[in-house]
Amino acid sequence: MSLNKLFKATLSAAAIFAVAGTAAQAEEWKFAHEESPGDVQDLYAQEFKRLVEEKTNGDVTVTVYTYGQLGTENDITELTTAGAVQFSNASPGHLGTFVPEIQVFGVPYLLSQDNEVNKEVLSSSPTIYEGLSKDFESKGLKLYTMYPEGEMVWTTKKKVTQPSEFDGVKFRVMTSPILIESYESFGADPVALPWGEVYSGLQTSVIDAQVNPIFFIESAKFYEVTDYLIYAGQQQYTTTVVSNAAFYEGLSDERKDMLKEVKSELDDFIYEAQQKANAEALDRIKKAKPEIEVIRLNDEQRAAFKEASAGIGDSLVKEVGGDTEEVLKALRKEFGTEM
Repeated sequence: MSLNKLFKATLSAAAIFAVAGTAAQAEEWKFAHEESPGDVQDLYAQEFKRLVEEKTNGDVTVTVYTYGQLGTENDITELTTAGAVQFSNASPGHLGTFVPEIQVFGVPYLLSQDNEVNKEVLSSSPTIYEGLSKDFESKGLKLYTMYPEGEMVWTTKKKVTQPSEFDGVKFRVMTSPILIESYESFGADPVALPWGEVYSGLQTSVIDAQVNPIFFIESAKFYEVTDYLIYAGQQQYTTTVVSNAAFYEGLSDERKDMLKEVKSELDDFIYEAQQKANAEALDRIKKAKPEIEVIRLNDEQRAAFKEASAGIGDSLVKEVGGDTEEVLKALRKEFGTEM
């Protein structure tokens, strides 16, 4: 081999090793969530990405995966448990199969009507982060944070302001005993319908109503096949962000401190972001369908639904067992919503 060729080969090898060394030092975290680009969970994940990459000077990169890219909600939770994904959203609706006690967040009127109270409890509650978190860890998950995505709004074809007006209303619910019992207590006729059939179900009157945060009602275009948007205050759509427990435990103290800073900043960010997203979605709905009627139940009207569903917590305690009763009682005290 000529000296010239030998020199070039040496340079090529050096370049390969330099690239390999860089790749070995690069650290990628995967963050999967349950929603579409631009939805509330995506707003959180994208800001998480920005903050982590900024605070680590690019030593950590975060890849965000939106709904469907890595499978279903259960799939991404399983991937996180297995360590293939470092962070993910896991909402109580399906997380109950992993951590049964988390279903307390499906109990009507558990959260406060004051989001400042909700922010304080969901970001720092000892019941959540010293109690429930142990149930997560037993499943290989680290509970990173919780936050609400907005009030769950009823879309109906009938004006409903009291439980008796729900009579005969076919209300779509997920396949969950506690949800089915909740809407039975409200006076509706619960119908378990797959997610992909909700729009057509409303369109063809297979169902008459469903519930979701307003930003989701807008993105899924459910307003097109409904007549009323009813704010009853019964629930906020609450999600968790979880990490793989072994991954999190293996992080350096510096990385853990960084993640605590990120969480603190995001606790403020997401409340403002979800409020803005939901307000803008409602404005777009009104503009797209001016005839739609928005109803906000007053305190007296909400009290009637709260009273009708007062036994749901007891039913959940009997169904789930464990420390569910203590968790529910403690959270009601923290939220200031004791029965």
